[in-house]
Amino acid sequence: MPKVLNWIRGRKQPAPRDDRRRRRLDLGDKPTSFPIYAIGDVHGCLDLLLQAERKILADLGPDPSPALVVLVGDYIDRGQDSCGVIDHLLQPPPAPLRRIALCGNHEQLFSDFLESPQDNMHWLDFGGRQTLLSYGVDIDYFMHKGRLRLQPFRDALIGAIPHIHRQLLASLPVYARIGPYIFVHAGFRPGVPLDAQTDEDMLWIREPFLSQGAGLDLLVIHGHTPVAAPETGPRRIGIDTGAFTTGRLTILRISDSEITLLA
Repeated sequence: MPKVLNWIRGRKQPAPRDDRRRRRLDLGDKPTSFPIYAIGDVHGCLDLLLQAERKILADLGPDPSPALVVLVGDYIDRGQDSCGVIDHLLQPPPAPLRRIALCGNHEQLFSDFLESPQDNMHWLDFGGRQTLLSYGVDIDYFMHKGRLRLQPFRDALIGAIPHIHRQLLASLPVYARIGPYIFVHAGFRPGVPLDAQTDEDMLWIREPFLSQGAGLDLLVIHGHTPVAAPETGPRRIGIDTGAFTTGRLTILRISDSEITLLA
């Protein structure tokens, strides 16, 4: 078992939905000719994300060639500026960077909540209150005797959360395969072929993936399970270093089959 940060222990997870299938990106079998920078779970820490992009640009040098940034999900909840992070992801990355933003379980929870707040109130215990506050919505204002005043609250959501933010949440792919690497939020179900993996597992799984690996002929780069430092396991590297609690947002650099830590 990996050494995980204490704040995930003992928390009951809501039952995830898997009645839809998100996009899956396959960019081919050949290794890339450009560096890839994988960034761990951001969780509303816009300042750390901007700092990570500056570090990547500095690493590329004064006359940079194109490079790809892959974010492994969980851009919202817990931190103070989830809205700002989503806004930032809607803007083009600084040249010459290209960006792929994958879906995390927190983005799926937010999407489900926006679709049906009354059926997804558990999201509030996973940092959803902080996310709503970042959009200027205090859900407690819409509670009466322990019940949500649904229609006024829905009206407030429509006015506060831009449609383009909802579109981004709905469009995020669940994995990206690039040469011998595959990037995903949580991991994969061991022994299950890639095309048969469920969105639920790829957004939520911990065990048996963490101890057994995915059983794929690919190196999995993932987040979701916070660790004190980037962690290697059976053909996997976990890069969620709990940015919200530790102030460390990990950047993994992949170039010419060499994998190094930038931060």
